[in-house]
Amino acid sequence: MWRVILMPVLLLGLTAGLGTPVQAEAVQHKKKLLVELRREGGFAGFDDRVRVYTNACVRLSRRTGPTVDKCLTKAEWRTLKYHLKRLKLGRSQARPQGADFLKYTLTYRKHRVSKYTLTKTWAPVVADLEKFLTKYWAPD
Repeated sequence: MWRVILMPVLLLGLTAGLGTPVQAEAVQHKKKLLVELRREGGFAGFDDRVRVYTNACVRLSRRTGPTVDKCLTKAEWRTLKYHLKRLKLGRSQARPQGADFLKYTLTYRKHRVSKYTLTKTWAPVVADLEKFLTKYWAPD
């Protein structure tokens, strides 16, 4: 009987010293999405995703390979926020005829819009996000 009572108390004491509550808070904070880019299509068969969270960290994934979590530098974070302030999402574009098109989908402020041709305000944001994917995503 004493084992049933003592075991949970011991486990709680051991895990409290490992800092699990702090890690849980960091994971919850990370889940607040700021912007997401999804790039799909083309002859190469792209299926890339870049998610940027409000804590300046990113989650990067491609069609093949691992999902990678990294944090941006202060300069990268500042530049992205500058470009996002000028972003005009507009409306989704109709899919063009043909087979070799890249589809860019941005999700920002709870709006999701897809484009095949980047507009003047989309280009800097997409360039920033693609740069993060190139710089930080590397298969193990």
